[in-house]
Amino acid sequence: MELTKNLTQLKIIKSVLAIVLGSIALTISAKIKIPFYPVPMTMQTFVVLFLGISLGYKIGLATVGLYLIEGIAGLPVFSNSPEKGVGLLYFTGPTMGYLIGFLTACYLASMIKFEDGFFVVLGKLVIATSTIYILGLLWLGTLIGWDKPIFALGAKPFLLAEVFKIAILGLLVKQIIKVRKFI
Repeated sequence: MELTKNLTQLKIIKSVLAIVLGSIALTISAKIKIPFYPVPMTMQTFVVLFLGISLGYKIGLATVGLYLIEGIAGLPVFSNSPEKGVGLLYFTGPTMGYLIGFLTACYLASMIKFEDGFFVVLGKLVIATSTIYILGLLWLGTLIGWDKPIFALGAKPFLLAEVFKIAILGLLVKQIIKVRKFI
């Protein structure tokens, strides 16, 4: 009885630690801009997918959820904050759809299995990443108007970077999944 209680407490502590550290990693990934063509890239979507793959959907979603709550509460965790604002005002700006898409992408990435072949993994990563852009573009179009070139503004400049990040994750996915058993 006591051993079971201690193991449960240890699992909870490990989960909370993973959630907090994952949120910190997501914040760092939002702040570092890597020179890339045609626009600099952050590693945010990479980390979102990584969290889903490595932590599973429950802890992964809790991690992304914590990150979003931190940003909504006013902590400067989002990319381009505090320069372009913080809190709910920033969250409900042009990037809200993409930020909400982090949740769907994390969840879908958690569905990748060790047994999945390379091309199945790539397909799942493309679908997961696509949800970020679909939700992002839907919100962006609603916010700035559908008469604007929404795809050209909100997706096209970032697609090459996404292909690069998906390729890296595709190559590392088997090793990343092995981490799950320790969490």
